[in-house]
Amino acid sequence: MSAGFVTVTLLLGAGLAYLLPIRHWYRHWGATVWETRRVMTGDAQIAAPSYETTLSVSVNATPNEIWPWLVQMGYRRGGLYSYDWLDRLFGFLDAPSADHILPEFQTLKVGDVIPVGRGADFPVIAIDTYRSLVLGGERDGTQWTWQLGLYPISDRQTRLVSRNRAYLPKTFGSTLFMLVLEPAAFIMTRKMLLGLKRRAEAVARAEPTPDRQVA
Repeated sequence: MSAGFVTVTLLLGAGLAYLLPIRHWYRHWGATVWETRRVMTGDAQIAAPSYETTLSVSVNATPNEIWPWLVQMGYRRGGLYSYDWLDRLFGFLDAPSADHILPEFQTLKVGDVIPVGRGADFPVIAIDTYRSLVLGGERDGTQWTWQLGLYPISDRQTRLVSRNRAYLPKTFGSTLFMLVLEPAAFIMTRKMLLGLKRRAEAVARAEPTPDRQVA
């Protein structure tokens, strides 16, 4: 066994030891063990995914206060609530994400499509109002779903959960594609969850609760 072979093997082993914990972290950012294992509405769409992520954040607002931001997402709608400058650079948006509820975009139903500019649009495949929004599609043997679930944990706090699932053909190209896509998707999705949290909490703070209302 050559010294070069041993060196390469050690480097690969060290790289895997470094990458695997990081990959696990960004595929489950903010999520509890229970949340990563919980069955969500759209899971049945892809019975045996080759890729899955579950990200979560606590929002100091009710599902009713978060939901309007979800249904108005999209190009020339409410935006994507992530890094607007990047989304605009790549043509996914043409304007900053909205910081207020847009009444004209509050109707969303199964069969509708959320537009994403130059990107692939998001078909709506399931809706449970104030509970879950499931987007998904299939192309060239690849299936994908993106779910946004709302789970109350108190009268004024909700867990906002994002789950991505996909099945891709096992090819070198698809493996390389996912290695590039995964960290980019994490960065944008994490920012989106935080963007939704900020917007919903701002609305919740502005709305009077029953004990603050003036007769």
